Amino acid sequence: MVSQPCAAASAACLVLTCFSATAGAQFSPQQLPDLVVTADRTSEPISQTGSAISVVRGESIATNNPGSLVDALRDVPGLDITESGGPGSTTNIRLRGANTGQTLVMIDGIRVNDPTAASGDFDFAMIAPAAIERVEVLKGPQSALYGSDAIGGVINIITRKGSGPAQVSLRGEGGSYGTGGGSGALSGSNGPWSYAFSGNGQRSDGFSRYGYRIPAIEAKFPNLERDGFSRIGGTARVGYDAGEGVRLESGLLATQTRSAYDAATGAFPDTPSSATRSLEQVWGRASVDSLSGILTHNVSVSETHIDRAFNEFSYKTNMLPKNTTATVSDYLADSMAAEYQGNLKLGPAGSLVFGAKAQHETADTYLTKLLPTAVPRTSQIAASQDTNALFALWQLPIGERLTVTLGGRVDDVVDVARFETWRATAAYAIPETGTKLRGSAGTGAKAPTLYQLYAPIYGNTDLSPEHSFGYDAGVDQSLFNGRVTLSATWFGNKFNNLIDFTTDAANPLGHYTNVSRAETYGLELGGDIDLMPGLLRLKTAYTYLHAVDLATDLTLSRRPRNLTRLALAITPTDKWLIEPRVTMVSKRFSSANELNPLDPYTRVDLFTEYRLDANWKLFARGENIFDAHYQEVVNFGTTGPAGYAGFNATW
Repeated sequence: MVSQPCAAASAACLVLTCFSATAGAQFSPQQLPDLVVTADRTSEPISQTGSAISVVRGESIATNNPGSLVDALRDVPGLDITESGGPGSTTNIRLRGANTGQTLVMIDGIRVNDPTAASGDFDFAMIAPAAIERVEVLKGPQSALYGSDAIGGVINIITRKGSGPAQVSLRGEGGSYGTGGGSGALSGSNGPWSYAFSGNGQRSDGFSRYGYRIPAIEAKFPNLERDGFSRIGGTARVGYDAGEGVRLESGLLATQTRSAYDAATGAFPDTPSSATRSLEQVWGRASVDSLSGILTHNVSVSETHIDRAFNEFSYKTNMLPKNTTATVSDYLADSMAAEYQGNLKLGPAGSLVFGAKAQHETADTYLTKLLPTAVPRTSQIAASQDTNALFALWQLPIGERLTVTLGGRVDDVVDVARFETWRATAAYAIPETGTKLRGSAGTGAKAPTLYQLYAPIYGNTDLSPEHSFGYDAGVDQSLFNGRVTLSATWFGNKFNNLIDFTTDAANPLGHYTNVSRAETYGLELGGDIDLMPGLLRLKTAYTYLHAVDLATDLTLSRRPRNLTRLALAITPTDKWLIEPRVTMVSKRFSSANELNPLDPYTRVDLFTEYRLDANWKLFARGENIFDAHYQEVVNFGTTGPAGYAGFNATW
């Protein structure tokens, strides 16, 4: 959870700046905000930040796929995404090669990692992008600022807030695979009040998660059933500027996703299994200036509830009830948190951010057996844990060009573990040449999840936190009066004491234990080149990733060594946009120990938009238009050539 100081005159922009990201310069200056705060938890100019970040704006989400946040996130260097069979399926994100649960995910600064998930990750299939204003992806170990899970980095999803005259927007889309959806929003401000409301709905008949467009599987199972999904959700934000440096704000988010899914193995992997996943979040914040704005106090409270239910079917020799296993697994997670943050201005000595956080998490899981023999709902896990933390960050400008920061944090997971983390950054600006040199280093830590600690059979209460050390160094360069912006970042991470699922003589069915070590390093390149002003603009993103298990010296699963994204924006007129996009992914392995290799692929998408007038726009997009056959997870399907069209209206 993040808060930031602001004077009374800038209180209306608190939330916008409170969750912005620091500069990594994969984007041009025109696309980045003037002030950013996520990396250092306080508002600061981009030129002073030393952390690497990518900023994904709402406009980019809409042009990639208005029904899927993850499609826009694929543009971020250093970030890799896998979907287990298309939209609505379980979606995992890895940042700089870290495991899926080693990235902290926040919505409006509120932590949403799932305490009932085995790795404590967040399933991005649960959230609709309609209300998202921007997403900041902060890379490298950030536990010194945000605590557990922020080993690979932080993904902060920011919803829209209201300002200015009332504005209404509507959006609708339909297309391939029986897909349809729409969203609406109302936002604005009136005197000291601001407001923003949104609602959205989406559905798709989809395609078979298992085996779709995989010839060997379709030949064996010619009648694969479709696995569709539906999603509905809404958000609300209300703010009140009380004057004299006092700002109050609250927010609400609720979303539910229903989807069908398949097994990946067995004699009958194409199953009628289904999942329902719900996310609910409510929060409130207060910001108060004191000492004539020298010291600002920020208090935040929040509650997040995640409810997941899986109706799972599996078969033995045939599909008769006596050979069918049917179960219902329920996962209920709650997280309540309260945080205080102070921001103290120290004049020539810079500024100091300090604070404390208390968080209470609960995990309740249940199993109900339906076939072949019914067994009533049985509790599997009923556990909770409290985490208390103290943190501080000193930001010091040295002259007019150099800014350094040094921060640290102590997290105490009651009756489990205590860990200390640190982080340092430096940024050196050379305005004469449009150059910024930057670097950061720090440690990360991740406490064992409630599932890893207390799961029946597999849990281990003797687990210790995972640890990492990471660094990066980069340069951001602007050329030709901003027509060209380039970025290069070298990074490295070492992970120790990693929790893995293993079997041994004492635990023949397996259990979680601290046994693994891993190393990742690589290169992130980004470019935004205005080839012909007003006509052609090229955006590029490339990641080289070396990720190995240090125990075996084998490549970690689902990490491509090379990943490239290209997008060419063509604007024949000021009303018309045509943008082809190319994604190139190298060979990788779907399973550990370099098992189940996945072939490299190149996929081409196309987006076009035409503005009819000041209020109406029409758009169309084509996915995988050249029919690339590829897999993100072994034996799970991906889209064939598909087309979608819709409208966007604003008043």
